[in-house]
Amino acid sequence: MEPIVYGMSGAAVEDVQDRLSHLGYLIGEDERAAATFGETTRDAVRRFRESHDLGSAPEVDSATWVSLVSEGYELGDRTLYLRLPNFHGNDVRILQHALNTLGFSCGTVSGAYDAHTEAAVRQFQENVGLYPDGMCFQDTFEAIWHLKHVWADEKRAKSPAYGVIGFARAASVLEETVLALCATDPISRNVAGRIWNLASATSENSGLLLLNDPKDAPATTTCVFELSCAAPDPSSGFANVSMERTEDLPRRIRTAYDAVRSVPPLVRVELPSSADFDGSFTTTKAQMLAMTLLDALCAAFEPGYEE
Repeated sequence: MEPIVYGMSGAAVEDVQDRLSHLGYLIGEDERAAATFGETTRDAVRRFRESHDLGSAPEVDSATWVSLVSEGYELGDRTLYLRLPNFHGNDVRILQHALNTLGFSCGTVSGAYDAHTEAAVRQFQENVGLYPDGMCFQDTFEAIWHLKHVWADEKRAKSPAYGVIGFARAASVLEETVLALCATDPISRNVAGRIWNLASATSENSGLLLLNDPKDAPATTTCVFELSCAAPDPSSGFANVSMERTEDLPRRIRTAYDAVRSVPPLVRVELPSSADFDGSFTTTKAQMLAMTLLDALCAAFEPGYEE
Protein backbone atom coordinates (compact mmCIF):
# COMPACT_ATOMS: atom_id res chain seq x y z
CA MET A 1 0.00 0.00 0.00
CA GLU A 2 1.04 3.60 -0.49
CA PRO A 3 1.99 5.20 2.84
CA ILE A 4 -0.54 7.50 4.47
CA VAL A 5 1.42 10.65 5.34
CA TYR A 6 1.21 14.18 6.69
CA GLY A 7 -1.01 16.49 4.61
CA MET A 8 -3.28 13.76 3.20
CA SER A 9 -7.02 13.68 3.83
CA GLY A 10 -9.95 11.41 3.07
CA ALA A 11 -11.44 8.06 4.10
CA ALA A 12 -8.08 6.33 4.67
CA VAL A 13 -6.96 9.06 7.07
CA GLU A 14 -10.33 8.96 8.83
CA ASP A 15 -9.96 5.19 9.31
CA VAL A 16 -6.47 5.62 10.80
CA GLN A 17 -7.73 8.34 13.13
CA ASP A 18 -10.67 6.18 14.27
CA ARG A 19 -8.37 3.27 15.08
CA LEU A 20 -5.85 5.44 16.92
CA SER A 21 -8.61 7.17 18.92
CA HIS A 22 -10.06 3.78 19.88
CA LEU A 23 -6.63 2.85 21.26
CA GLY A 24 -6.51 6.02 23.38
CA TYR A 25 -4.37 8.29 21.23
CA LEU A 26 -5.52 11.92 21.25
CA ILE A 27 -6.23 13.55 17.90
CA GLY A 28 -7.49 17.12 17.45
CA GLU A 29 -11.19 17.57 16.81
CA ASP A 30 -10.49 19.83 13.82
CA GLU A 31 -8.38 17.12 12.19
CA ARG A 32 -11.01 14.47 12.96
CA ALA A 33 -13.79 16.61 11.49
CA ALA A 34 -11.85 17.27 8.27
CA ALA A 35 -10.27 13.77 8.11
CA THR A 36 -6.92 15.50 7.66
CA PHE A 37 -3.51 14.06 8.53
CA GLY A 38 -2.29 17.01 10.62
CA GLU A 39 0.05 17.63 13.55
CA THR A 40 -1.87 15.63 16.21
CA THR A 41 -2.44 12.70 13.83
CA ARG A 42 1.24 12.68 12.96
CA ASP A 43 2.17 12.70 16.67
CA ALA A 44 -0.25 9.83 17.39
CA VAL A 45 1.12 7.77 14.50
CA ARG A 46 4.69 8.33 15.66
CA ARG A 47 3.89 7.30 19.25
CA PHE A 48 1.98 4.23 18.08
CA ARG A 49 4.87 3.12 15.87
CA GLU A 50 7.44 3.64 18.63
CA SER A 51 5.38 1.65 21.13
CA HIS A 52 5.14 -1.25 18.65
CA ASP A 53 8.80 -1.29 17.57
CA LEU A 54 7.93 0.01 14.10
CA GLY A 55 10.35 2.92 14.08
CA SER A 56 9.46 6.57 14.53
CA ALA A 57 8.62 7.65 10.99
CA PRO A 58 5.33 9.62 11.16
CA GLU A 59 3.61 7.67 8.38
CA VAL A 60 1.27 4.69 8.12
CA ASP A 61 3.00 2.08 5.97
CA SER A 62 1.90 -1.54 5.44
CA ALA A 63 3.43 -2.84 8.69
CA THR A 64 1.88 -0.01 10.71
CA TRP A 65 -1.52 -0.58 9.12
CA VAL A 66 -1.45 -4.31 9.91
CA SER A 67 -0.50 -3.53 13.51
CA LEU A 68 -3.28 -0.93 13.80
CA VAL A 69 -5.85 -3.44 12.59
CA SER A 70 -4.58 -6.16 14.94
CA GLU A 71 -4.68 -3.83 17.94
CA GLY A 72 -8.37 -3.18 17.29
CA TYR A 73 -9.45 -6.80 17.76
CA GLU A 74 -11.36 -7.74 20.91
CA LEU A 75 -11.36 -11.31 22.19
CA GLY A 76 -13.81 -13.28 20.08
CA ASP A 77 -13.66 -11.06 16.99
CA ARG A 78 -11.73 -13.70 15.03
CA THR A 79 -10.77 -17.36 15.29
CA LEU A 80 -7.30 -17.84 16.78
CA TYR A 81 -5.03 -20.81 16.14
CA LEU A 82 -1.34 -21.57 15.67
CA ARG A 83 -0.05 -20.48 12.29
CA LEU A 84 2.98 -18.85 10.70
CA PRO A 85 3.19 -15.94 10.89
CA ASN A 86 1.53 -15.95 14.31
CA PHE A 87 -1.66 -14.05 14.93
CA HIS A 88 -0.79 -10.81 16.73
CA GLY A 89 -3.01 -8.31 18.45
CA ASN A 90 -5.01 -7.05 21.36
CA ASP A 91 -7.31 -10.10 21.38
CA VAL A 92 -4.31 -12.42 21.79
CA ARG A 93 -3.01 -10.32 24.68
CA ILE A 94 -6.40 -10.52 26.43
CA LEU A 95 -6.41 -14.30 25.91
CA GLN A 96 -2.87 -14.69 27.27
CA HIS A 97 -3.64 -12.57 30.33
CA ALA A 98 -6.78 -14.62 31.01
CA LEU A 99 -4.98 -17.95 30.60
CA ASN A 100 -2.07 -16.94 32.84
CA THR A 101 -4.47 -15.73 35.53
CA LEU A 102 -6.59 -18.88 35.36
CA GLY A 103 -3.54 -21.10 35.85
CA PHE A 104 -2.58 -22.07 32.29
CA SER A 105 0.78 -20.46 31.71
CA CYS A 106 1.58 -19.22 28.23
CA GLY A 107 4.56 -17.15 29.35
CA THR A 108 4.97 -13.44 28.70
CA VAL A 109 1.89 -11.61 27.45
CA SER A 110 3.39 -10.88 24.05
CA GLY A 111 0.30 -10.54 21.87
CA ALA A 112 1.54 -13.39 19.62
CA TYR A 113 -0.43 -16.64 19.38
CA ASP A 114 2.64 -18.86 19.56
CA ALA A 115 3.23 -22.50 20.50
CA HIS A 116 3.20 -21.70 24.24
CA THR A 117 -0.18 -20.01 23.89
CA GLU A 118 -1.60 -22.92 21.90
CA ALA A 119 -0.42 -25.37 24.60
CA ALA A 120 -2.08 -23.25 27.30
CA VAL A 121 -5.31 -23.13 25.26
CA ARG A 122 -5.30 -26.95 24.97
CA GLN A 123 -4.86 -27.29 28.74
CA PHE A 124 -7.64 -24.80 29.40
CA GLN A 125 -10.00 -26.52 26.96
CA GLU A 126 -9.44 -29.89 28.61
CA ASN A 127 -9.87 -28.30 32.03
CA VAL A 128 -13.34 -26.91 31.22
CA GLY A 129 -14.57 -29.92 29.24
CA LEU A 130 -14.00 -28.71 25.68
CA TYR A 131 -12.25 -30.64 22.91
CA PRO A 132 -8.55 -29.76 23.35
CA ASP A 133 -7.61 -28.82 19.79
CA GLY A 134 -5.80 -25.56 20.63
CA MET A 135 -8.08 -23.56 18.35
CA CYS A 136 -10.10 -20.68 19.77
CA PHE A 137 -13.61 -20.80 18.35
CA GLN A 138 -16.77 -19.41 19.95
CA ASP A 139 -17.06 -22.19 22.54
CA THR A 140 -13.58 -21.43 23.89
CA PHE A 141 -14.26 -17.68 23.90
CA GLU A 142 -17.53 -18.25 25.78
CA ALA A 143 -15.69 -20.32 28.41
CA ILE A 144 -13.09 -17.55 28.82
CA TRP A 145 -15.72 -14.80 29.12
CA HIS A 146 -17.70 -16.94 31.59
CA LEU A 147 -14.67 -16.71 33.88
CA LYS A 148 -14.04 -12.99 33.39
CA HIS A 149 -14.97 -12.32 37.01
CA VAL A 150 -11.73 -14.16 37.87
CA TRP A 151 -9.20 -12.98 35.32
CA ALA A 152 -10.38 -9.38 35.04
CA ASP A 153 -10.24 -8.78 38.81
CA GLU A 154 -6.64 -8.32 39.90
CA LYS A 155 -7.49 -8.89 43.57
CA ARG A 156 -9.21 -12.20 42.82
CA ALA A 157 -6.51 -13.12 40.33
CA LYS A 158 -3.96 -13.27 43.16
CA SER A 159 -5.94 -15.91 45.01
CA PRO A 160 -5.86 -18.69 46.01
CA ALA A 161 -2.41 -18.82 47.57
CA TYR A 162 -1.07 -22.36 47.22
CA GLY A 163 1.23 -23.95 49.75
CA VAL A 164 0.60 -21.39 52.49
CA ILE A 165 -2.92 -22.34 53.61
CA GLY A 166 -2.80 -23.01 57.32
CA PHE A 167 -4.44 -25.69 59.44
CA ALA A 168 -7.17 -23.35 60.74
CA ARG A 169 -8.00 -22.02 57.28
CA ALA A 170 -8.18 -25.55 55.85
CA ALA A 171 -10.49 -26.60 58.69
CA SER A 172 -12.72 -23.61 57.98
CA VAL A 173 -13.05 -24.58 54.31
CA LEU A 174 -13.86 -28.20 55.15
CA GLU A 175 -16.50 -27.16 57.68
CA GLU A 176 -18.20 -24.55 55.49
CA THR A 177 -17.99 -26.23 52.07
CA VAL A 178 -19.56 -29.57 51.13
CA LEU A 179 -17.08 -31.27 48.80
CA ALA A 180 -17.54 -34.86 47.61
CA LEU A 181 -15.07 -37.41 46.26
CA CYS A 182 -15.64 -40.53 44.19
CA ALA A 183 -13.19 -42.72 42.24
CA THR A 184 -13.12 -44.96 39.17
CA ASP A 185 -10.33 -47.44 40.01
CA PRO A 186 -8.56 -49.02 43.01
CA ILE A 187 -5.68 -46.53 43.16
CA SER A 188 -8.03 -43.55 42.92
CA ARG A 189 -10.22 -45.02 45.64
CA ASN A 190 -7.10 -45.44 47.79
CA VAL A 191 -6.19 -41.77 47.33
CA ALA A 192 -9.79 -40.63 47.91
CA GLY A 193 -9.93 -42.59 51.16
CA ARG A 194 -6.70 -41.01 52.33
CA ILE A 195 -8.02 -37.54 51.53
CA TRP A 196 -11.13 -38.27 53.62
CA ASN A 197 -8.94 -39.45 56.51
CA LEU A 198 -6.79 -36.31 56.31
CA ALA A 199 -9.88 -34.08 56.17
CA SER A 200 -11.37 -35.82 59.20
CA ALA A 201 -8.10 -35.35 61.08
CA THR A 202 -8.09 -31.67 60.14
CA SER A 203 -11.59 -31.04 61.46
CA GLU A 204 -14.09 -33.13 63.40
CA ASN A 205 -16.81 -31.25 61.53
CA SER A 206 -15.42 -31.84 58.04
CA GLY A 207 -18.11 -31.86 55.37
CA LEU A 208 -16.00 -33.86 52.89
CA LEU A 209 -18.02 -36.82 51.52
CA LEU A 210 -16.96 -40.13 49.99
CA LEU A 211 -19.38 -41.37 47.32
CA ASN A 212 -19.66 -44.54 45.28
CA ASP A 213 -21.42 -42.66 42.50
CA PRO A 214 -21.59 -38.90 41.69
CA LYS A 215 -25.38 -39.26 41.45
CA ASP A 216 -25.43 -39.96 45.20
CA ALA A 217 -24.31 -36.40 45.99
CA PRO A 218 -26.82 -34.51 48.17
CA ALA A 219 -28.33 -31.28 46.88
CA THR A 220 -26.15 -29.23 49.26
CA THR A 221 -22.92 -30.44 47.62
CA THR A 222 -20.70 -27.61 46.40
CA CYS A 223 -18.77 -29.80 43.95
CA VAL A 224 -18.13 -33.48 43.22
CA PHE A 225 -14.58 -34.52 42.29
CA GLU A 226 -14.15 -37.81 40.45
CA LEU A 227 -10.61 -39.18 40.80
CA SER A 228 -9.27 -41.35 37.99
CA CYS A 229 -5.97 -42.78 36.75
CA ALA A 230 -7.23 -42.93 33.17
CA ALA A 231 -6.57 -40.24 30.59
CA PRO A 232 -9.63 -38.11 29.84
CA ASP A 233 -11.89 -38.75 26.87
CA PRO A 234 -11.68 -35.52 24.82
CA SER A 235 -15.26 -35.97 23.63
CA SER A 236 -16.75 -36.56 27.10
CA GLY A 237 -17.43 -32.91 27.84
CA PHE A 238 -16.26 -33.32 31.44
CA ALA A 239 -14.12 -30.66 33.07
CA ASN A 240 -10.73 -32.22 33.80
CA VAL A 241 -7.91 -31.20 36.14
CA SER A 242 -4.58 -32.91 35.58
CA MET A 243 -2.23 -33.55 38.49
CA GLU A 244 0.74 -34.22 36.19
CA ARG A 245 1.97 -30.83 37.39
CA THR A 246 1.03 -29.22 40.70
CA GLU A 247 1.82 -25.68 39.58
CA ASP A 248 -1.34 -23.57 39.87
CA LEU A 249 -3.35 -26.64 40.88
CA PRO A 250 -5.83 -24.72 43.10
CA ARG A 251 -6.42 -22.16 40.38
CA ARG A 252 -7.05 -24.85 37.77
CA ILE A 253 -9.45 -26.60 40.14
CA ARG A 254 -11.33 -23.36 40.65
CA THR A 255 -11.38 -22.65 36.91
CA ALA A 256 -12.92 -26.06 36.21
CA TYR A 257 -15.48 -25.57 38.99
CA ASP A 258 -16.46 -22.11 37.75
CA ALA A 259 -16.83 -23.39 34.18
CA VAL A 260 -19.09 -26.37 34.92
CA ARG A 261 -22.83 -25.83 34.46
CA SER A 262 -24.09 -29.12 35.95
CA VAL A 263 -25.81 -29.25 39.36
CA PRO A 264 -23.98 -30.15 41.47
CA PRO A 265 -20.81 -29.41 39.49
CA LEU A 266 -18.77 -32.50 38.56
CA VAL A 267 -15.03 -32.12 37.98
CA ARG A 268 -12.76 -34.97 36.97
CA VAL A 269 -9.28 -35.13 38.57
CA GLU A 270 -6.69 -37.06 36.59
CA LEU A 271 -4.02 -38.54 38.83
CA PRO A 272 -0.40 -38.51 37.57
CA SER A 273 0.66 -41.22 35.13
CA SER A 274 3.03 -42.47 37.84
CA ALA A 275 -0.06 -43.67 39.71
CA ASP A 276 0.25 -46.98 37.90
CA PHE A 277 -0.44 -50.63 38.64
CA ASP A 278 3.17 -51.62 37.89
CA GLY A 279 4.10 -51.94 41.57
CA SER A 280 5.87 -48.57 41.77
CA PHE A 281 2.89 -46.79 43.32
CA THR A 282 3.75 -46.89 47.00
CA THR A 283 1.88 -45.95 50.16
CA THR A 284 4.09 -42.88 50.45
CA LYS A 285 3.13 -41.73 46.93
CA ALA A 286 -0.54 -42.26 47.67
CA GLN A 287 -0.29 -40.21 50.87
CA MET A 288 1.60 -37.40 49.13
CA LEU A 289 -1.02 -37.24 46.38
CA ALA A 290 -3.78 -37.13 48.98
CA MET A 291 -2.08 -34.31 50.90
CA THR A 292 -1.39 -32.34 47.72
CA LEU A 293 -4.94 -32.62 46.44
CA LEU A 294 -6.59 -31.84 49.78
CA ASP A 295 -4.41 -28.76 50.21
CA ALA A 296 -5.27 -27.61 46.70
CA LEU A 297 -9.01 -28.16 47.26
CA CYS A 298 -8.92 -26.14 50.46
CA ALA A 299 -6.99 -23.32 48.75
CA ALA A 300 -9.42 -23.32 45.79
CA PHE A 301 -12.48 -23.03 48.01
CA GLU A 302 -11.30 -20.47 50.53
CA PRO A 303 -14.20 -18.07 51.24
CA GLY A 304 -12.15 -15.11 50.00
CA TYR A 305 -11.95 -16.65 46.55
CA GLU A 306 -15.72 -16.97 46.12
CA GLU A 307 -17.83 -14.35 44.42
